[in-house]
Amino acid sequence: MKVMVVEDSAAMRGLIASVLGQITGCEVLEVSTGFEALRQLPRSAVDLIVTDINMPDINGLELLAFVRRSPALAKVPVLVVTSESSDRDKEKALALGANAYLVKPFDAEGLLDAVRGLLPKGF
Repeated sequence: MKVMVVEDSAAMRGLIASVLGQITGCEVLEVSTGFEALRQLPRSAVDLIVTDINMPDINGLELLAFVRRSPALAKVPVLVVTSESSDRDKEKALALGANAYLVKPFDAEGLLDAVRGLLPKGF
């Protein structure tokens, strides 16, 4: 199983990757911008995308909209992990097709629960 983590903060990206590394068989592909994610996605088959909303070039909501419009990626689950905690932000992300929404700060178990809820049984 391969998970793409899209997060501009190196510390947060590393934390998420470290937590996901606890899942047996999980390979984490780390990218620092939405633009980099758009370049990598056609070349890297992923089973899950974990993205922040606030990023400098292409934000997570724009990335999410692209993923949902792409026939090759439309069914890939997307978990939004963000500091945006308003109901409005969550509703917007879910309306664009996010499968789950997790607000920072989060604990490792909360992240693992969210990710496992989006993966096929057995992970």
